[in-house]
Amino acid sequence: MAPTQSQIRHPVLGASPVPRYIQLADIFRQRIVRGVWQDGEMLPSIEKLMEEFSVARVTVRQAVKLLSGEGLVSPQRGRGTMINEVPARERSLRVHTTFSGLVDMYRDDKPVLTNLVESEASPALQDGDGIAAPSYIHMRRVHAREGIKYCVISMYIDERIFQKAPTRFRNEVVLPLLFSLPGADIASARQTMEISRADVEIAALLDIPVGEPMADVRRVLVAPDLTVIYLAEVTYRGDYIHLDMDLKP
Repeated sequence: MAPTQSQIRHPVLGASPVPRYIQLADIFRQRIVRGVWQDGEMLPSIEKLMEEFSVARVTVRQAVKLLSGEGLVSPQRGRGTMINEVPARERSLRVHTTFSGLVDMYRDDKPVLTNLVESEASPALQDGDGIAAPSYIHMRRVHAREGIKYCVISMYIDERIFQKAPTRFRNEVVLPLLFSLPGADIASARQTMEISRADVEIAALLDIPVGEPMADVRRVLVAPDLTVIYLAEVTYRGDYIHLDMDLKP
């Protein structure tokens, strides 16, 4: 059986299960955001884009339609497609290498919190995480700033600690609260980060396109007795993450 177009390895788009028009839209989007294509200019013609990426006319049209829906471009009858100005946005979510730095980042942050789930569920601990608490409170929420939803976070909090301030846990950013809450002693903390892409659920929750670059962060806080008192799995929009590392000689 002959391979389909999506199965054939493409020199730019590659052999991926992600539809080519979505991959193409992502390339166009990055060119606009990075200023390769300037606002006020016209997109290259459909014919030039077809030639550059070796794709069909309908694929280019579908990609442009996605960007038009996001407000990045505006089709102009008889002229082509104009690139719109991209609003400047401060990417203030820095990936810190110390727990105190991470807490300081969130201490004065006042995001809009939308609680999606609250239940009694336990996290899946990995080797080296620590000892499970007797029970946990699981909360899943979306954080937004200035009208932009920037992360989905799933948190598991030792129920004994959660019950010390349940109202605050439901309405505040959790890390600064844990850091200052009496009785929530933290002996160690670590986090890992992996790069991924938005699936259908995450895309819907954050109002972004499927396949958008994301940063998956896993945080674990451990008490002196090695009990895991907090575990969070956070999915951030890739354009809200800033990694700045001091590479000391």
